[in-house]
Amino acid sequence: MTSSPSSEAATAATEGGLEAPTRHPIDWNNPRFYDQAELFDELERVFDLCHGCRRCVSLCNAFPTLFDLVDESKTMEVDGVARDDYWKVVDHCYLCDLCYQSKCPYIPPHPWNIDFPHLMLRAKAVKFQNGGVRASEKILASTDAVGKLAGIPIVVNAVNAANQFKPARAALKRVLGVHPQAGVPKYHKHGDTLRGKQRARVAGRGAGGVAAVPVAQPAGRTRGKVALFATCYGNYNEPGLGEDLIAVLEHNNITVSLAPTERCCGMPKMELGDLRAVEKSMRANIPELVSMVAKGCDIIAPVPSCALMLRQEWPLLFPDDAEVQRVAAAVFDPFEYLMERHRAGRLNTEFKQSLGKVAYHAACHQRVQKIGMQTRACLQLAPDTEVTVIERCSGHNGTYGVKEQSYPAAKKIGRPVVNKIKQAAVDHYGSDCPMAGRFIEHGMADGSATAHPVSLLRRAYSI
Repeated sequence: MTSSPSSEAATAATEGGLEAPTRHPIDWNNPRFYDQAELFDELERVFDLCHGCRRCVSLCNAFPTLFDLVDESKTMEVDGVARDDYWKVVDHCYLCDLCYQSKCPYIPPHPWNIDFPHLMLRAKAVKFQNGGVRASEKILASTDAVGKLAGIPIVVNAVNAANQFKPARAALKRVLGVHPQAGVPKYHKHGDTLRGKQRARVAGRGAGGVAAVPVAQPAGRTRGKVALFATCYGNYNEPGLGEDLIAVLEHNNITVSLAPTERCCGMPKMELGDLRAVEKSMRANIPELVSMVAKGCDIIAPVPSCALMLRQEWPLLFPDDAEVQRVAAAVFDPFEYLMERHRAGRLNTEFKQSLGKVAYHAACHQRVQKIGMQTRACLQLAPDTEVTVIERCSGHNGTYGVKEQSYPAAKKIGRPVVNKIKQAAVDHYGSDCPMAGRFIEHGMADGSATAHPVSLLRRAYSI
């Protein structure tokens, strides 16, 4: 699909260029996308260029795995690596996108045309189509189904108890390949999920129990009405995050609603290479989201991976779908939204409480959205608050941080983040990604608890 660089391209590579980076749509419906021989040719081409550069060695375990394979081969070049070993590199890529967004000098429009994350996605799709993905991995990636099942009364108590019970964790390892030491999220019964609580809250408003929130005025790119994309994790595992975000938005006179129905954004399935499942998720969500946008709502997703899926990956996977593009244009990160309103003079800055020293982990999937340090800027509006930013991977990376084969590497990747927090002696620590925050808490192993920046902001407001 992408040929080896010509001599003209190689010459151009040394001359530089001023063109802005671009991202090609993912041609996943093309039968050639799944041609394994053609895929291996492209992997060899890109791996050879990566081997000669090695700028990304510190980002994740995919690149050290590749370079070790090269250095330990007979030729000490990529041509000495067995092609079947390419899968070892693919399995360590969790599509964080940082190599493309922050490290690689050879991304399009450079003639070498390297998009490492989307090449890894192609490889994962080929592996999935060829039956190379285990049933346990498919179950772990079925976040909607697992959340619905675990949320059944009685079942939820059994699931949460089993997650802390060593014999049950041994069974979890055998059945789902979950490392026995990995932290696993708690689940809430259906009435206590975010969507369950919001349904009850709306019903209370209808009965006159809760006053309506005044409608905010448009400010900057924001329209003052928000449709909250709850996300699987935010709905089933940490509904308090969504409640805190709703409280902060309503404190700023912004009305918040949830779409009548919601499905997983598809990111866990995309990490497996199951692109047909991603399409099903998109098709299920888009009508509801388009309807909310048509009603004057902006869309906020409190989990960075979900926001990235809606605003970047869906448009690249479905570039000709006008409704996908319309939804993508309406998506915001929570703090991106708040700071957009602050710059227009529309943010309530009457904070009542200091947050002290905060260690803020900037999540990878938020960083690649190119919105800047909006979370830090917003938290520092609180009085006597000092925010230290940590721009390194936490190691959690979806299911990567719980799988038996990758948990040790995940812990190693996240160790520098944990060390920086311990050295900083902060009052609070947390991440825009609640799962990253929990993984950092797991790594701290000192009884401390992560605090999401949205929850810290609510604390600063004292609401």
